[in-house]
Amino acid sequence: MEISKDQIATLLDNGLYGSAQMLGCFLVSSSSVSAETSPHIKAENLILLGDSLHREREYRRAIHTYKQALQYYKIIPKQNSASTRSSLPTSNRSSSPNFFNISAINESEQVKFKIASCHSALNETKAALVEMEGIPSKARNLQMSLLMAKLYRSSRHNRGAVACYKECLRHCPYVIEAITALAELGATPKDIISLFSQNPNRSGRAPFDHVDGNRWLHCYVEAQCCIASNDYKGGLELLGELLQRFPNNMHILLEIAKVEAITGKTDEAIMNFEKVRSIDPYVVTYMDEYAMLLKIKSDYPKLSKLVHDLLSIDPTRPEVFVALSVLWERKDERAALSYAEKSIRIDERHIPGYIMKGNLLLSMKRPEAAVIAFRGAQELRADLRSYQGLVHSYLAFSKTKDALYSAREAMKAMPQSAKALKLVGDVHASNSSGREKAKKFYESALRLEPGYLGAALALAELHVMEGRNGDAVSLLERYLKDWADDSLHVKLAQVFAATNMLQEALSHYQAALRINTQNEAAKKGLERLEKQMKGVDPDAPEEDEENEVDDADGDPEETELL
Repeated sequence: MEISKDQIATLLDNGLYGSAQMLGCFLVSSSSVSAETSPHIKAENLILLGDSLHREREYRRAIHTYKQALQYYKIIPKQNSASTRSSLPTSNRSSSPNFFNISAINESEQVKFKIASCHSALNETKAALVEMEGIPSKARNLQMSLLMAKLYRSSRHNRGAVACYKECLRHCPYVIEAITALAELGATPKDIISLFSQNPNRSGRAPFDHVDGNRWLHCYVEAQCCIASNDYKGGLELLGELLQRFPNNMHILLEIAKVEAITGKTDEAIMNFEKVRSIDPYVVTYMDEYAMLLKIKSDYPKLSKLVHDLLSIDPTRPEVFVALSVLWERKDERAALSYAEKSIRIDERHIPGYIMKGNLLLSMKRPEAAVIAFRGAQELRADLRSYQGLVHSYLAFSKTKDALYSAREAMKAMPQSAKALKLVGDVHASNSSGREKAKKFYESALRLEPGYLGAALALAELHVMEGRNGDAVSLLERYLKDWADDSLHVKLAQVFAATNMLQEALSHYQAALRINTQNEAAKKGLERLEKQMKGVDPDAPEEDEENEVDDADGDPEETELL
């Protein structure tokens, strides 16, 4: 019995790719189709087989099969190609799945797009671009323009990426990823919104009808442009407006949580991530950001459950490997680093992977390598965490000028950010001659954001360095009235312990552990304090005790970095 293309198309449309692949082998090897007399049929048969291989993620085999199809298209007489296409039955022309159905363009261009899609899936950007650039710009549809934009962006050809993303929005204003990408590439809200009404579609109407009725999309554009330009406050306000109009919108909740995580609003971000997981427990997007926050809070039971859930949902996603890295950090830093690097290999544009890698390298006392990781994150999208990582990395190997340059760069990019001001203060505080300047920056940060505990802790530490323990205690106790925070109690305990007020130190270490039973600095500090209270020298040269002292001293800096 003759094998019909419709039979394979039915299998593909129903997701039976394995059967489609096996039937495709029969189709392409059929002796009833001659390559000499029917090259176009031979090519179409190979495309169907290639589609089934692509859907099975056998990308190398798919590329090989598609290229064979292209060879047959080359031998079709040019003068007959148009009549051949028009004479083909409709079922033959549309036998591929809808995802790959590209009408009104030359079939060979369609095949080039499929080859490029396979190369892209294999992270072979250059090879994918070669195929896509072989397709005339007038022949590219929406799907092709989007792939082209992503490929250009991956290869850092930003001008080409911008042009292709704009073309996507001219086709359809609802390509949300094009809006986000253009915002990150420096486009203004006006630039983006102006694209929505350009180039009428085939019906003669503008593709974006009822512009005034879609104010939400304008609001979304403005929010993404604010976030891309580090105006986090403005971005959060606009996203909040959208959330009022679209309650429990998971995409908006995730965007809000991501910005809150970046800006250090840990409790708010955790609340929003947990709200998303209560709506849909199978979400993977940004869950590595959530994992990092759980680590900051030392909530290891939740972190362990999150990683277990993510592994059961999709163990191939980069977010899963970053979450694994976070979980393994306190057990085995080398394993954690390996997981972070794996996330980057899966997706070289995955920013949390670079941030996690940089933090790990810094804690492993490899600051030069950490700088490279943080630079990688910054090249993709400069945000507060990459600036913080660069500053602390440079300070770790005494590159004070580079640290100051990065801190000032952060302040310039985020002029209304208390955290950027604190970074400049951190650089000045690293040198005894700059402590007075550091004090001014910390105080400015607290005036700008009175609730910023990081600046309060840094200023208290500066007071201690200068021998003003009383000022440190007054400052921290003032904050304790409004913020029941374990890190404040730990810092107070450390100041009291340093001034031999052991009972007060004990009280604050215990208070910290009541708030957060997993606070490592409080645990280590309490162990050290108990030895002091028993008259035992806590600095006695015993390996375990030495490690405890190091960890207790280093923890606040590590927490601030994260």
